[in-house]
Amino acid sequence: MRSPKSRTTPLRLAPLGAATLALLLAAGCSKPQPPEKERPVDPKATQLRDSIQQPIQKAQAVEADVLEAADKQRGAIEAQAN
Repeated sequence: MRSPKSRTTPLRLAPLGAATLALLLAAGCSKPQPPEKERPVDPKATQLRDSIQQPIQKAQAVEADVLEAADKQRGAIEAQAN
């Protein structure tokens, strides 16, 4: 047999469960926050981006010279081999 306390425990928790459910539903139905307005870009972020891009751009500018020098070297090697 069950003791009388086991029957009353769910009855004591029912108001607590109902209150918790009501709070969760109220939180879920709250008005959504408006989106943030666009902020200007932080100057430090642009400086960081520029400092990262600078060596990449320098390497791309030198690439044509490196390829041309490699072609000349390859031609010189072929001329000596013949």
